[in-house]
Amino acid sequence: MSARLKLTLSYAGFLMLASALLLAAVWVFLLRYVPDGVNTPGMFGPNRSDLERAFVPKAAAALVFLLVFGLVGGWMLAGRMLSPLTRITHATRLAANGSLSHRIGLEGRKDEFRELADAFDIMLARLEAQVAEQQRFAANASHELRTPLAITQTLLDVARNDPDRDADELVERLHFVNTRAIDLTEALLLLSRADRRSFVRESVDLSLMAEEATETLLPLAEQRGVTIETSGDIAPTIGSHALLLQMTTNLVHNAIVHNRPEHGTVWVTTSVDPRNVVLTVENTGGNLSPQLVSTFAEPFQRGSKRTRTDHAGVGLGLAIVQSITQAHDGTLSLTPRDAGGLRVVVRLPAASPRPTGTPAATSTSASRVT
Repeated sequence: MSARLKLTLSYAGFLMLASALLLAAVWVFLLRYVPDGVNTPGMFGPNRSDLERAFVPKAAAALVFLLVFGLVGGWMLAGRMLSPLTRITHATRLAANGSLSHRIGLEGRKDEFRELADAFDIMLARLEAQVAEQQRFAANASHELRTPLAITQTLLDVARNDPDRDADELVERLHFVNTRAIDLTEALLLLSRADRRSFVRESVDLSLMAEEATETLLPLAEQRGVTIETSGDIAPTIGSHALLLQMTTNLVHNAIVHNRPEHGTVWVTTSVDPRNVVLTVENTGGNLSPQLVSTFAEPFQRGSKRTRTDHAGVGLGLAIVQSITQAHDGTLSLTPRDAGGLRVVVRLPAASPRPTGTPAATSTSASRVT
Protein backbone atom coordinates (compact mmCIF):
# COMPACT_ATOMS: atom_id res chain seq x y z
CA MET A 1 0.00 0.00 0.00
CA SER A 2 1.25 3.43 -0.89
CA ALA A 3 1.60 6.15 1.70
CA ARG A 4 -1.18 8.09 -0.02
CA LEU A 5 -3.59 5.14 0.22
CA LYS A 6 -2.65 4.56 3.86
CA LEU A 7 -3.32 8.20 4.69
CA THR A 8 -6.61 8.09 2.77
CA LEU A 9 -7.81 5.05 4.71
CA SER A 10 -6.64 6.64 7.95
CA TYR A 11 -8.57 9.86 7.25
CA ALA A 12 -11.70 7.94 6.18
CA GLY A 13 -11.48 5.58 9.15
CA PHE A 14 -11.10 8.42 11.60
CA LEU A 15 -14.03 10.26 10.02
CA MET A 16 -16.20 7.13 10.21
CA LEU A 17 -15.27 6.53 13.84
CA ALA A 18 -16.04 10.14 14.78
CA SER A 19 -19.34 10.00 12.89
CA ALA A 20 -20.35 6.72 14.52
CA LEU A 21 -19.59 8.13 17.95
CA LEU A 22 -21.63 11.24 17.15
CA LEU A 23 -24.61 9.23 15.93
CA ALA A 24 -24.39 6.98 18.97
CA ALA A 25 -24.43 10.02 21.21
CA VAL A 26 -27.50 11.37 19.37
CA TRP A 27 -29.20 7.99 19.67
CA VAL A 28 -28.59 7.82 23.43
CA PHE A 29 -29.78 11.39 23.85
CA LEU A 30 -33.02 10.69 21.95
CA LEU A 31 -33.70 7.51 23.88
CA ARG A 32 -33.85 9.46 27.12
CA TYR A 33 -36.91 11.36 25.94
CA VAL A 34 -38.76 8.63 24.08
CA PRO A 35 -40.90 6.18 26.15
CA ASP A 36 -40.68 2.49 25.60
CA GLY A 37 -43.64 0.33 24.47
CA VAL A 38 -46.74 1.09 22.41
CA ASN A 39 -48.59 4.40 22.39
CA THR A 40 -51.54 4.54 24.80
CA PRO A 41 -54.80 6.32 24.06
CA GLY A 42 -54.56 10.02 24.70
CA MET A 43 -50.81 10.08 24.49
CA PHE A 44 -49.01 11.67 21.61
CA GLY A 45 -45.48 11.25 20.30
CA PRO A 46 -43.44 8.38 18.91
CA ASN A 47 -42.19 5.44 20.87
CA ARG A 48 -38.77 3.73 20.49
CA SER A 49 -39.90 1.55 17.59
CA ASP A 50 -40.94 4.59 15.62
CA LEU A 51 -37.62 6.23 16.46
CA GLU A 52 -35.66 3.23 15.22
CA ARG A 53 -37.57 3.17 11.94
CA ALA A 54 -36.98 6.88 11.44
CA PHE A 55 -33.38 7.17 12.72
CA VAL A 56 -31.51 4.04 11.68
CA PRO A 57 -31.95 4.28 7.87
CA LYS A 58 -30.97 7.94 7.86
CA ALA A 59 -27.99 7.24 10.12
CA ALA A 60 -26.85 4.43 7.82
CA ALA A 61 -27.21 6.67 4.77
CA ALA A 62 -25.24 9.37 6.56
CA LEU A 63 -22.45 6.90 7.37
CA VAL A 64 -22.28 5.73 3.75
CA PHE A 65 -22.08 9.33 2.58
CA LEU A 66 -19.37 10.13 5.12
CA LEU A 67 -17.42 7.03 4.07
CA VAL A 68 -17.44 8.11 0.43
CA PHE A 69 -16.69 11.70 1.42
CA GLY A 70 -13.84 10.55 3.67
CA LEU A 71 -12.27 8.38 0.98
CA VAL A 72 -12.50 11.03 -1.75
CA GLY A 73 -11.53 13.90 0.49
CA GLY A 74 -8.80 11.89 2.19
CA TRP A 75 -7.33 10.90 -1.18
CA MET A 76 -7.23 14.52 -2.33
CA LEU A 77 -5.91 15.79 1.00
CA ALA A 78 -3.24 13.09 1.16
CA GLY A 79 -2.14 13.92 -2.38
CA ARG A 80 -1.82 17.57 -1.48
CA MET A 81 0.08 16.82 1.70
CA LEU A 82 2.47 14.39 -0.02
CA SER A 83 3.17 16.50 -3.10
CA PRO A 84 6.43 17.88 -1.60
CA LEU A 85 7.63 14.30 -1.17
CA THR A 86 7.09 13.74 -4.87
CA ARG A 87 9.43 16.61 -5.67
CA ILE A 88 11.96 15.35 -3.15
CA THR A 89 11.77 11.86 -4.64
CA HIS A 90 12.32 13.28 -8.11
CA ALA A 91 15.38 15.20 -6.92
CA THR A 92 16.70 12.09 -5.19
CA ARG A 93 16.45 10.07 -8.39
CA LEU A 94 18.24 12.78 -10.34
CA ALA A 95 21.00 12.84 -7.72
CA ALA A 96 21.26 9.04 -7.86
CA ASN A 97 21.79 9.33 -11.62
CA GLY A 98 24.63 11.80 -11.09
CA SER A 99 22.80 15.12 -11.50
CA LEU A 100 23.82 17.04 -8.38
CA SER A 101 23.03 20.49 -9.77
CA HIS A 102 19.25 20.05 -9.40
CA ARG A 103 17.59 21.75 -6.44
CA ILE A 104 14.10 21.22 -5.00
CA GLY A 105 13.46 24.86 -4.13
CA LEU A 106 10.26 24.13 -2.21
CA GLU A 107 8.09 27.20 -1.74
CA GLY A 108 5.56 28.00 0.95
CA ARG A 109 5.59 28.37 4.68
CA LYS A 110 8.31 26.73 6.71
CA ASP A 111 7.05 23.35 7.89
CA GLU A 112 8.51 19.85 8.22
CA PHE A 113 8.46 19.26 4.45
CA ARG A 114 10.08 22.62 3.77
CA GLU A 115 12.80 21.88 6.31
CA LEU A 116 13.40 18.48 4.73
CA ALA A 117 13.60 19.96 1.24
CA ASP A 118 15.95 22.75 2.37
CA ALA A 119 18.18 20.23 4.16
CA PHE A 120 18.23 18.09 1.03
CA ASP A 121 19.19 21.11 -1.11
CA ILE A 122 22.03 21.93 1.29
CA MET A 123 23.21 18.33 1.13
CA LEU A 124 23.14 18.39 -2.67
CA ALA A 125 25.13 21.63 -2.73
CA ARG A 126 27.77 20.16 -0.42
CA LEU A 127 27.93 16.94 -2.40
CA GLU A 128 28.31 18.86 -5.65
CA ALA A 129 31.12 20.94 -4.17
CA GLN A 130 32.86 17.87 -2.74
CA VAL A 131 32.59 15.93 -5.98
CA ALA A 132 33.99 18.88 -7.93
CA GLU A 133 36.80 19.23 -5.40
CA GLN A 134 37.58 15.51 -5.55
CA GLN A 135 37.66 15.55 -9.33
CA ARG A 136 39.98 18.55 -9.32
CA PHE A 137 42.11 16.93 -6.63
CA ALA A 138 42.30 13.64 -8.53
CA ALA A 139 43.38 15.44 -11.69
CA ASN A 140 46.03 17.42 -9.82
CA ALA A 141 47.23 14.35 -7.93
CA SER A 142 47.52 12.37 -11.15
CA HIS A 143 49.55 15.17 -12.70
CA GLU A 144 51.79 15.52 -9.65
CA LEU A 145 52.40 11.77 -9.41
CA ARG A 146 53.04 11.48 -13.12
CA THR A 147 55.77 14.13 -13.01
CA PRO A 148 58.34 12.21 -10.91
CA LEU A 149 57.56 9.02 -12.81
CA ALA A 150 58.14 10.79 -16.12
CA ILE A 151 61.40 12.29 -14.83
CA THR A 152 62.55 8.87 -13.64
CA GLN A 153 61.72 7.34 -17.02
CA THR A 154 63.66 10.11 -18.79
CA LEU A 155 66.70 9.63 -16.56
CA LEU A 156 66.68 5.88 -17.13
CA ASP A 157 66.33 6.30 -20.91
CA VAL A 158 69.26 8.74 -20.97
CA ALA A 159 71.37 6.37 -18.87
CA ARG A 160 70.55 3.44 -21.15
CA ASN A 161 71.49 5.43 -24.26
CA ASP A 162 74.65 6.81 -22.65
CA PRO A 163 76.52 4.00 -20.86
CA ASP A 164 79.42 6.32 -20.06
CA ARG A 165 77.23 8.67 -18.02
CA ASP A 166 78.25 9.21 -14.39
CA ALA A 167 76.33 6.60 -12.39
CA ASP A 168 76.69 8.49 -9.10
CA GLU A 169 75.00 11.55 -10.56
CA LEU A 170 72.21 9.41 -11.95
CA VAL A 171 71.66 7.66 -8.62
CA GLU A 172 71.61 10.99 -6.78
CA ARG A 173 69.02 12.48 -9.12
CA LEU A 174 66.91 9.32 -9.01
CA HIS A 175 67.08 9.37 -5.22
CA PHE A 176 65.89 13.00 -5.15
CA VAL A 177 63.00 12.30 -7.53
CA ASN A 178 62.02 9.15 -5.62
CA THR A 179 62.05 11.04 -2.33
CA ARG A 180 59.73 13.66 -3.77
CA ALA A 181 57.37 10.93 -4.99
CA ILE A 182 57.37 9.27 -1.56
CA ASP A 183 56.67 12.60 0.16
CA LEU A 184 53.78 13.26 -2.19
CA THR A 185 52.31 9.79 -1.66
CA GLU A 186 52.55 10.06 2.12
CA ALA A 187 50.91 13.48 1.98
CA LEU A 188 48.06 12.09 -0.11
CA LEU A 189 47.57 9.20 2.32
CA LEU A 190 47.56 11.61 5.26
CA LEU A 191 45.05 13.85 3.50
CA SER A 192 42.80 10.85 2.79
CA ARG A 193 43.01 9.72 6.40
CA ALA A 194 41.99 13.15 7.67
CA ASP A 195 39.09 13.35 5.22
CA ARG A 196 37.76 9.96 6.36
CA ARG A 197 38.03 10.97 10.05
CA SER A 198 39.31 7.46 10.75
CA PHE A 199 41.29 8.22 13.88
CA VAL A 200 41.07 7.71 17.62
CA ARG A 201 40.19 10.82 19.62
CA GLU A 202 42.04 11.61 22.82
CA SER A 203 42.86 14.59 24.99
CA VAL A 204 45.47 16.80 23.31
CA ASP A 205 47.12 20.05 24.39
CA LEU A 206 47.81 22.34 21.43
CA SER A 207 50.46 24.25 23.37
CA LEU A 208 52.49 21.02 23.69
CA MET A 209 51.96 20.39 19.97
CA ALA A 210 53.40 23.83 19.24
CA GLU A 211 56.44 23.17 21.43
CA GLU A 212 57.08 19.76 19.87
CA ALA A 213 56.75 21.08 16.32
CA THR A 214 59.05 23.99 17.12
CA GLU A 215 61.69 21.74 18.65
CA THR A 216 61.58 19.48 15.60
CA LEU A 217 62.00 22.35 13.16
CA LEU A 218 64.65 24.30 15.08
CA PRO A 219 67.51 23.01 12.87
CA LEU A 220 65.71 24.17 9.74
CA ALA A 221 65.03 27.56 11.33
CA GLU A 222 68.68 27.90 12.36
CA GLN A 223 69.80 27.04 8.85
CA ARG A 224 67.64 29.82 7.46
CA GLY A 225 68.30 32.40 10.13
CA VAL A 226 64.69 32.44 11.26
CA THR A 227 63.70 33.23 14.82
CA ILE A 228 60.82 31.25 16.32
CA GLU A 229 58.88 32.61 19.28
CA THR A 230 56.30 30.42 21.00
CA SER A 231 54.02 31.44 23.83
CA GLY A 232 50.49 31.06 25.06
CA ASP A 233 48.16 29.18 27.37
CA ILE A 234 47.45 25.52 27.83
CA ALA A 235 44.95 24.70 25.07
CA PRO A 236 43.18 21.36 25.65
CA THR A 237 41.11 19.81 22.88
CA ILE A 238 39.95 16.37 21.78
CA GLY A 239 41.37 14.74 18.67
CA SER A 240 44.15 12.72 17.12
CA HIS A 241 47.57 13.43 18.61
CA ALA A 242 49.35 12.42 15.40
CA LEU A 243 47.12 14.46 13.08
CA LEU A 244 47.17 17.58 15.26
CA LEU A 245 50.94 17.34 15.56
CA GLN A 246 51.14 17.03 11.77
CA MET A 247 48.86 20.06 11.42
CA THR A 248 51.03 22.16 13.75
CA THR A 249 54.26 20.97 12.14
CA ASN A 250 52.95 21.85 8.69
CA LEU A 251 52.03 25.35 9.83
CA VAL A 252 55.41 26.01 11.48
CA HIS A 253 57.31 24.50 8.54
CA ASN A 254 55.28 26.60 6.11
CA ALA A 255 56.02 29.73 8.15
CA ILE A 256 59.76 28.98 8.13
CA VAL A 257 60.28 28.17 4.46
CA HIS A 258 58.03 30.99 3.19
CA ASN A 259 59.80 33.74 5.06
CA ARG A 260 62.38 36.40 4.50
CA PRO A 261 65.70 35.23 3.03
CA GLU A 262 67.30 36.20 6.33
CA HIS A 263 66.36 37.61 9.74
CA GLY A 264 62.83 36.30 9.47
CA THR A 265 60.53 35.64 12.42
CA VAL A 266 57.83 33.11 13.20
CA TRP A 267 55.34 33.59 16.05
CA VAL A 268 53.48 30.56 17.40
CA THR A 269 50.86 31.27 20.08
CA THR A 270 48.01 29.37 21.71
CA SER A 271 45.00 30.79 23.51
CA VAL A 272 41.60 29.72 24.81
CA ASP A 273 38.11 31.16 24.93
CA PRO A 274 34.91 29.74 26.44
CA ARG A 275 34.28 27.43 23.49
CA ASN A 276 37.49 27.10 21.47
CA VAL A 277 41.21 26.68 21.66
CA VAL A 278 43.14 28.79 19.19
CA LEU A 279 46.49 28.14 17.51
CA THR A 280 47.98 31.14 15.72
CA VAL A 281 51.07 30.97 13.49
CA GLU A 282 52.42 34.18 11.95
CA ASN A 283 55.53 34.89 9.94
CA THR A 284 57.32 37.75 8.28
CA GLY A 285 57.63 37.91 4.53
CA GLY A 286 56.49 39.74 1.45
CA ASN A 287 53.18 41.48 1.00
CA LEU A 288 50.38 39.10 0.02
CA SER A 289 47.06 39.91 -1.54
CA PRO A 290 43.84 38.50 -0.02
CA GLN A 291 43.03 36.88 -3.37
CA LEU A 292 46.32 34.97 -3.40
CA VAL A 293 46.00 33.97 0.26
CA SER A 294 42.55 32.53 -0.38
CA THR A 295 44.11 29.89 -2.67
CA PHE A 296 46.80 28.67 -0.27
CA ALA A 297 44.63 25.96 1.32
CA GLU A 298 43.75 24.42 -2.04
CA PRO A 299 45.63 21.23 -2.95
CA PHE A 300 48.82 21.70 -4.98
CA GLN A 301 48.70 25.51 -4.67
CA ARG A 302 52.22 26.47 -3.67
CA GLY A 303 51.76 30.21 -3.71
CA SER A 304 53.90 31.24 -6.66
CA LYS A 305 54.26 34.81 -5.43
CA ARG A 306 55.69 33.74 -2.09
CA THR A 307 59.35 33.25 -1.36
CA ARG A 308 60.39 30.04 -3.15
CA THR A 309 63.00 27.79 -1.56
CA ASP A 310 64.46 24.35 -1.96
CA HIS A 311 61.82 23.23 0.54
CA ALA A 312 58.88 24.12 -1.68
CA GLY A 313 57.07 20.95 -0.65
CA VAL A 314 54.45 19.07 -2.61
CA GLY A 315 51.74 21.70 -2.43
CA LEU A 316 49.64 19.89 0.19
CA GLY A 317 50.83 21.49 3.42
CA LEU A 318 47.94 23.86 4.04
CA ALA A 319 45.48 21.53 2.31
CA ILE A 320 46.36 18.91 4.92
CA VAL A 321 46.02 21.51 7.66
CA GLN A 322 42.55 22.40 6.42
CA SER A 323 41.44 18.76 6.19
CA ILE A 324 42.73 17.99 9.70
CA THR A 325 41.02 21.10 11.05
CA GLN A 326 37.70 20.20 9.43
CA ALA A 327 38.00 16.59 10.64
CA HIS A 328 38.24 17.98 14.19
CA ASP A 329 35.19 20.25 13.68
CA GLY A 330 37.36 23.35 13.64
CA THR A 331 37.92 26.33 11.36
CA LEU A 332 40.98 27.61 9.50
CA SER A 333 41.51 31.22 8.51
CA LEU A 334 44.38 32.72 6.53
CA THR A 335 44.94 36.46 6.32
CA PRO A 336 47.87 38.54 5.08
CA ARG A 337 49.74 40.59 7.68
CA ASP A 338 49.88 44.32 7.18
CA ALA A 339 53.66 44.28 7.65
CA GLY A 340 54.07 41.36 5.23
CA GLY A 341 53.79 37.66 5.70
CA LEU A 342 50.89 35.42 6.63
CA ARG A 343 48.71 34.91 9.69
CA VAL A 344 47.10 31.50 10.13
CA VAL A 345 44.49 30.88 12.85
CA VAL A 346 43.15 27.43 13.72
CA ARG A 347 40.14 27.20 16.04
CA LEU A 348 39.19 23.85 17.56
CA PRO A 349 36.49 22.96 20.09
CA ALA A 350 37.82 23.22 23.62
CA ALA A 351 37.93 20.00 25.64
CA SER A 352 37.01 21.71 28.91
CA PRO A 353 37.30 25.17 30.51
CA ARG A 354 40.79 25.96 31.67
CA PRO A 355 41.02 25.96 35.50
CA THR A 356 41.58 29.32 37.11
CA GLY A 357 45.22 30.01 37.79
CA THR A 358 46.58 27.49 35.29
CA PRO A 359 50.06 28.64 34.30
CA ALA A 360 50.86 29.44 30.71
CA ALA A 361 52.67 26.94 28.58
CA THR A 362 56.45 27.08 28.50
CA SER A 363 57.77 29.28 25.71
CA THR A 364 60.59 28.52 23.32
CA SER A 365 63.04 31.35 23.67
CA ALA A 366 63.82 33.27 20.52
CA SER A 367 67.47 33.41 21.54
CA ARG A 368 67.76 29.68 20.86
CA VAL A 369 67.32 30.29 17.14
CA THR A 370 69.75 32.38 15.15
